[in-house]
Amino acid sequence: MIRVARAGDAEAVQAIYAPCVTGSALTFETEVPDVAAMRTRMLDRLEHYPWLVLEEDGRVLAYAYASRFRERAAYDWIAETSVYTHADARRRGLARHIYGVLLDVLALQGLTQAVGVITLPGHGSVALHEAMGFAPAGVWRASGWKLGAWHDVGVWQRQLRDAPGPPVPTTPFARLAGTDDLDRLLAARC
Repeated sequence: MIRVARAGDAEAVQAIYAPCVTGSALTFETEVPDVAAMRTRMLDRLEHYPWLVLEEDGRVLAYAYASRFRERAAYDWIAETSVYTHADARRRGLARHIYGVLLDVLALQGLTQAVGVITLPGHGSVALHEAMGFAPAGVWRASGWKLGAWHDVGVWQRQLRDAPGPPVPTTPFARLAGTDDLDRLLAARC
């Protein structure tokens, strides 16, 4: 089941994220946030963007969320997206499933573009993004230092819907949460 994240999911989300911080360059974060910090991130982000969890038999196995791409108002129709899967649940198509739902929710909000930022070479992340319809949009060379090395970062971009001109404001996620439109979308994709 895919659903909107709740405060009580913070411990499971933190457990999925922690090994990515400590043992990889998937994220450039270098200190594992505690459960309270993760809860705050989740709840703060849910004001404007979706944070979804994929739950199976009462256990959160994956999560996906979106965040503001840049601070300037002209970027209001683009979001940066992320997806993480529990180490025990990889290679089952869960990331692709929840990521697809996330992208559909962003389109429902009125966003027109999604951007994935991937530490290279990131073969698995690149394959996921390209399978989801993202295309390479550039590389930031030696842009992050982690685990004793400089890492390149690739940017992948996907159009979610046609960009209207002039655009209408996007719908904040908090206003979309609990609506029939969102409930139908989540029910149809589970």
